[in-house]
Amino acid sequence: MGDVDRDLVWDGCHNVRDLGGLLAAAGRRTRWGAVVRADTPDRLTEQGWAAAAAHGVRTIVDLRTPGEHHAEPGHRPPGMTVVSVPMNTGRDLHGGTPLYLRPFLDNAPDRCARVLRAIAQAPPGGVLVHCVAGRDRTGLIAILLLALAGVAPGDILADYERSTARLSPLYALLGQPDDALRVRARLTAAGTTTDQVIGSLLRELDAEAYLTSAGLTPTELTTLRDRLTSPPSQRGLRPSSPLRRNLRP
Repeated sequence: MGDVDRDLVWDGCHNVRDLGGLLAAAGRRTRWGAVVRADTPDRLTEQGWAAAAAHGVRTIVDLRTPGEHHAEPGHRPPGMTVVSVPMNTGRDLHGGTPLYLRPFLDNAPDRCARVLRAIAQAPPGGVLVHCVAGRDRTGLIAILLLALAGVAPGDILADYERSTARLSPLYALLGQPDDALRVRARLTAAGTTTDQVIGSLLRELDAEAYLTSAGLTPTELTTLRDRLTSPPSQRGLRPSSPLRRNLRP
């Protein structure tokens, strides 16, 4: 299991973490600074955007639909490119719960492939992937990326579940009930748990075969793996100061 703290502290966001530092296939590790998952960066303060820039983010892959863009333009610094790749199909079932994941994979492989292609084609620098809460759409993309890299199912599950704890302070700040209660109730009604849903999905998921059938080329898959992972000798290229200061101690 992963034993590193990947949470990032960017002022204004609550569910941000680096996908680096996890053991992957063939003794490799996921790279620090390659891909960051997050809730909407619309809430970032000027200091938060500065932290994102210092972490190396140069491309933002936005999974939201146009109707979800409610915030005024923020303090995004120059040098960051935004790529809009809406995930929602308008037919999504069980939105906002883990029950959404498998039906979406089955019904919208083209949407998933478009997002991963955008990551593969991004210019040098870190890629920030986000939706609104950074939990389910972003979580699904993280699952595909980590599975493609050969990260262990337990680490992929832990990454997905980490959003529950990270988002609780946001709901408290907004004066709203913790959404984890709604999610738990939906899962209980369905007679399952997050562990069971994600575990079943990962047991049946062959990420390379899935993405190939969705239209990604062998070159794109190789580019993604190279972007995501480092050779064993490099240990994932964990950032040193000043980037390390953006990680939760």
